[in-house]
Amino acid sequence: MRYRGLGDSGLQVSEISLGSWLTLGSGVDRAASRALVLEAFELGINLFDTADVYAEGEAERVLGSALAELPRERVVVASKCFFPSAENPDARGLSRKHVMESVAGSLRRLGTDYIDLYQCHRADPGTPIEETVDAFSDLIRQGRLRHWGVSLWSAAQIEEACQVAEARQGYAPISNQPQYSLLRREIEAEILPACRRLGVGQLAWSPLAQGVLSGKYAAGVPANSRAADAFRGQFMRDFLGDETRARVEELRAVAADAQLGVAALALAWCLRDPGISSLIVGATRSEQLVENVSASGQQLPEEILGRLDALFPIAADPTPESPAQPGLDDG
Repeated sequence: MRYRGLGDSGLQVSEISLGSWLTLGSGVDRAASRALVLEAFELGINLFDTADVYAEGEAERVLGSALAELPRERVVVASKCFFPSAENPDARGLSRKHVMESVAGSLRRLGTDYIDLYQCHRADPGTPIEETVDAFSDLIRQGRLRHWGVSLWSAAQIEEACQVAEARQGYAPISNQPQYSLLRREIEAEILPACRRLGVGQLAWSPLAQGVLSGKYAAGVPANSRAADAFRGQFMRDFLGDETRARVEELRAVAADAQLGVAALALAWCLRDPGISSLIVGATRSEQLVENVSASGQQLPEEILGRLDALFPIAADPTPESPAQPGLDDG
């Protein structure tokens, strides 16, 4: 496993990290979740990503229980807040009240004294950015957080947060969590250039496009797969069209020439950009973890990169994401 700095911070994270949306504590039972987390650590993964709303808090509880068996100083724990956590009208967004209370809840469920990276699951137009920056800066000064980051923020929003933090002598976000894969390249236009300039690293989610880029859906949707599940598969519909599956089938030939598995090739392509600090993958089985980790450290030849660019060009009119959906952040 190779490691990269998260933005301009000194935090080192594994090139492949383990997410928990639709897996730990929900799609995977507690015993299997524990086994996945411990195996991920043995494979060199040190970054584990979750959120307060995943499985209504169960993902944090299950992850925290598994991580309790590992040396705390050797793991990077990341979580998020923004989405409603209760009926209370203040139990949502990025107000000082909700951020402070969300962090307290995450600490309790994770069973830890501090969280390495706490992220804003979405931007909150209803809260002044100054209030949010001050809340995170205070939490870092208190020792409850080490760093903070954002998820699915625009380049302008990330820049504003950094400027406000500097003006108020606070702490700026060190990370952004965007969707990024061969099928979703939109961040290359504005997000990546802005974040390079600002020193903000990328923790890319869904680098395998919900598993489609592993090749397992090229011939159709297996009965026991995520795509066949009405809830877990609802975010995959844009990736399952005939044209997309045909291109993924062509990806097999490129992977064979690169002497890599299909999933490993798709992940290695994302890692070609040094601005990508880590790729958040979801896994339900050991063999998925092993292949995903094999992408770390791969250097793809220019000929392979050229073929991938031709096969998966940047979309001129990408399908818009729904900001109302809470569970779009782990591969």
